[in-house]
Amino acid sequence: MPLRKRIDYFALCRALKGPVLELYNLGKVPWDESQLIYHALASLGRECLCLVSPDRPFVCVGFHQDLHQEVDLTYCHSRNIPIFRRNLGGGAVYLDGNQLFFQLVLKRENPVVPKRKEVFYRKFLQPIIEVYRHLGIFAEYKPINDVVVGTRKISGTGVGEMGDCIVFVGNLIVDFDYERMAKVLKVPDAKFRDKIHKTLRENLSTIRRELGTEEANRWDEPALNALMAQAFQRLLGTMTTRPRDPALQKKMEELRALMLTDAWLQQKGKRTGGREIKIRAGINLVQKMFKATGGLIRAEYEIREGRFHNVSLSGDFFCFPAEAVGRLEGRLEGVYLGEAADVLEIFFRDESVEMPGIGKGDWLKVLEPYPSPGWQLRGYDAGAP
Repeated sequence: MPLRKRIDYFALCRALKGPVLELYNLGKVPWDESQLIYHALASLGRECLCLVSPDRPFVCVGFHQDLHQEVDLTYCHSRNIPIFRRNLGGGAVYLDGNQLFFQLVLKRENPVVPKRKEVFYRKFLQPIIEVYRHLGIFAEYKPINDVVVGTRKISGTGVGEMGDCIVFVGNLIVDFDYERMAKVLKVPDAKFRDKIHKTLRENLSTIRRELGTEEANRWDEPALNALMAQAFQRLLGTMTTRPRDPALQKKMEELRALMLTDAWLQQKGKRTGGREIKIRAGINLVQKMFKATGGLIRAEYEIREGRFHNVSLSGDFFCFPAEAVGRLEGRLEGVYLGEAADVLEIFFRDESVEMPGIGKGDWLKVLEPYPSPGWQLRGYDAGAP
């Protein structure tokens, strides 16, 4: 039989019968192993579901990020909080044992993997939605990669390609330390940090928050992991439970020798003139700066469903009259991002305002958010935490 036909027949059999995946239900593991294990499984080409949680808190940064720009290293070192750089995209997140990770590894050519990313997320987030609903939490899918309860996010996810595999990672959030998350991030000032803390509380929920402490305590980690395993098996078929074997442990040690080195951790990511932090799908906090001819200009704002909210403009430039800056903030409130250029055009045309060395193009530098990383080779947008 020609090779091409054998491959097609194999794919057809898998599509009809479903993949036979391995299940690694490992529970609490050392903090670094909670990340190393899915890198190792993908490197070995094992199609599987892994369920783990870290034995202590740590910060996990995206592959493309600049560590010194994203993380408050002084704070982390003073609190003995370790840092890990994953080989997936997305942003910096604070992780601890109150977040139970699922890590799904599938071959890219596996016919169960949808080609369109929204279909992918909708399909593979369904088991997590089922678990939350089993607990009495009415969770729903929110495009493109969030699980929400009402308006609050309740699961962080990320997906990326590693070798021949696609790795999909996410969590059940039992509880969350909003204050610690705000503190581990490097931000320009205390005001912006307070805004992160406030916005996280408003837009991120947990099992404990939804059910109350007494009801949440009925569900320990083994019980929640069992529910996740059952839900994923309803979607993907019965899985074969596996222990951590010598080949997997060896691959993890090989990766540890690379991924826990300063050379890996300190590698330079893309530097930007500010910060953009995703809270959940549809809500981002942005702080951007630009050194124009007339001085430094700074913009802080929320993006809510594609519109500007709570816009604050500042800097060391001159403006006559001074209150014109406040009027520009008002004109931007509630406007779609793509309309910023039109708002600025009308503002400078109609207002009797002078900003020496500052023009429409300078303001656009801080009013255009960073581009989304999209679905790329190294990783997709990880809406974390």
